[in-house]
Amino acid sequence: MDLAFADVVATFSDLRLAAIRLAWWRERLEALDQGTAAPAEPRLEAVEAALLPRGITGKELSQLEDAWLPLLEPFPWGKKQSNGLQLRGTILFGIGARLLGREADEAERAGALWSLVDGAQHCSDSYSRDCLREHAATVLASIDKPLPRQLRVLTVLAALAAADTVHEAGGLKRLSSALKHRLWGTFPR
Repeated sequence: MDLAFADVVATFSDLRLAAIRLAWWRERLEALDQGTAAPAEPRLEAVEAALLPRGITGKELSQLEDAWLPLLEPFPWGKKQSNGLQLRGTILFGIGARLLGREADEAERAGALWSLVDGAQHCSDSYSRDCLREHAATVLASIDKPLPRQLRVLTVLAALAAADTVHEAGGLKRLSSALKHRLWGTFPR
């Protein structure tokens, strides 16, 4: 579902129409909780088939609208967009943690870190990109203990994001960060 919201933001030419499209996705997700069958849209059908039976609600996923909506605003971005991206990662990794049998809050900061770095990597404005990276560094500093083994299949994405934040290098440093995270649950500093 995250990519459905991302597609709207990446392809909009009219702010009002983009906001309407985001609202459409939110409404369709919330309708799934009311027993309304998913329309013939593969992503909604997948949510209905794979996530609802596992206790993930359409309402939870619909909150992604709040995360993506600030990204419709023009550059430069600031705190509102950083908070939106942080919310995105919190939602996605929280749901992922629950699907892996853990508590949502155990993965939420890792998700926030991943989402902020992901947003920075896809941002075309240098000032906005720097704001997102600074926020990511703050979130990384707040992760103060190793993450549980069961979550590492998911949070390794955050370890890669942390490597990009700390080293701004690819290749072996990223691979080393991912391996260390999988083994010990730590993040590069």
